[in-house]
Amino acid sequence: MAKWDVIASARKVLDREQGYVTKDWGGRLPVALAYPNTYHLGMSNLGFQTVYQLFNAQPQVVCERLFWSGDTRQPLVTLESQHDPLDCAVLAVSLSFELDYPNLLSLLHHAGMPVWSAERDETYPLLLAGGPAVTANPEPLAEICDAFVIGEAEEVVAPLAELLWELIDASRGEVLEALAQLPGVYVPGRSVLPVQRLAVRDLDQHPTHSVILTPDTEFGDMFLIETSRGCAHGCRFCLAGHTYRPFRERGLQTLLAQAEAGRAYRDKVGLVGAAISDYREIEGLLAGLKALGLKLSVSSLRVKPLPEALVAALAESGSRTLTLAPEAGCQRLREAVHKGFTEEDILAAVDLARQYRFPALKLYFMIGLPGETDEDVAAIADLVRQAQGRFPGEVSINLTPFVPKAHTPFQWEAMAAPEVLEARLSWVQEALRPDRVQVKAEGSAWSLVQGVLARGDRRVGRALAAMGGRTSLKAWERALRGEGIAPSEYLRQRAPDEPLPWDVVEAGPRLEFLERERQRAAEALRGGG
Repeated sequence: MAKWDVIASARKVLDREQGYVTKDWGGRLPVALAYPNTYHLGMSNLGFQTVYQLFNAQPQVVCERLFWSGDTRQPLVTLESQHDPLDCAVLAVSLSFELDYPNLLSLLHHAGMPVWSAERDETYPLLLAGGPAVTANPEPLAEICDAFVIGEAEEVVAPLAELLWELIDASRGEVLEALAQLPGVYVPGRSVLPVQRLAVRDLDQHPTHSVILTPDTEFGDMFLIETSRGCAHGCRFCLAGHTYRPFRERGLQTLLAQAEAGRAYRDKVGLVGAAISDYREIEGLLAGLKALGLKLSVSSLRVKPLPEALVAALAESGSRTLTLAPEAGCQRLREAVHKGFTEEDILAAVDLARQYRFPALKLYFMIGLPGETDEDVAAIADLVRQAQGRFPGEVSINLTPFVPKAHTPFQWEAMAAPEVLEARLSWVQEALRPDRVQVKAEGSAWSLVQGVLARGDRRVGRALAAMGGRTSLKAWERALRGEGIAPSEYLRQRAPDEPLPWDVVEAGPRLEFLERERQRAAEALRGGG
């Protein structure tokens, strides 16, 4: 595709947006903010939009977006002014998911940027990475990225931008040495370890909401607002619940003020948080949104608590599906993962979905949790049938393989073998086929890749580089063989006293807490419920 076609396409995208920023590049630090996946996914990510706003709030910075569709036939340009990303001083990459790592390498190849940090000089942009995935474990990309922001970006972007502006003519070594002195910034080989995760103390000082409105995203019909950060429940498998501690909420008036501002753009707000039903002033929030004439949607609900007023408001707003996450079919596993609710609570939530006449009910489950047996898998089908017996609408389920994540109590656990995962995924699909339950199962192959990347080290990064910019499963497997890596090295059980690649950052609770929670999970499994 010719560059002028790409420019025309970018301008069509901009024509459908509200809120994007354009600045004169003269006398400013140019930053390309990259999301190594499609525009549709990147612009659905509230964190990505927030960082865009934070950079552009700095008068000395011009920040433009960059996405990766995987199409190597077209030139790679920033969205706002269609510049080559190599024209920028900084390439800042947002990495929410480990499976975007191969996309990042593909983007670098297509941009013409050397993969290895050590091979890049001052003529190339500084490669800076942040986001949940690298906050948990930056080591697979430690020889590729120049520096990482560990944790929440709100309070580091301004000093980071000021430092980079002041050192715009400095040598690469001087820049990296200065970055290593910033709190929350990890510069491999230069930072004092472990690097402490950044966490905002007062969320009300940093309103987080949609910055750019466009119909071309998953949430195109709503104005997104973050209600809280972190989670008070501490499910033992959950990365966000541990790396976004402590649990913090925004004030009611702060949220309503944001909602009122958003009303100029959309008649629906999307509330974003680990569990919207936990918000301490949920009834006041619902009443305030109703008074503003706004409909609402939510990112997630907990089975318990599940305020009836919230379910009623969702139904009134036209939501067609009530989504719940039992995670496991039996009480023994739910206690092991610390879900904090019972089968009776789940069925009570199903009854609410029926009472408020939702057309559809969706249930999320994990396969391959620590200690899982065939009987536990059968319990998923049993629970779904019970739910279906009480709910007259369409019932569907999502099955996802468990992937152990760094800085969680399950960081030492083994990931289930691929043949076990596939057999159990298939069993649930077949068991529920006669019941006409729609089962969406995430295959084990890419989940196992995610498992290696989530707990990987620099050897894994070398395998990523060896993929040569390709992003297929075959390219990954070939690269692992070429580096002499067996996936089982990273998917195995680990000893509690074993050094871990992610020890370079202190991104979650302290080790003693995680070990105590791991032991409690083991006790729940032995106790049988």
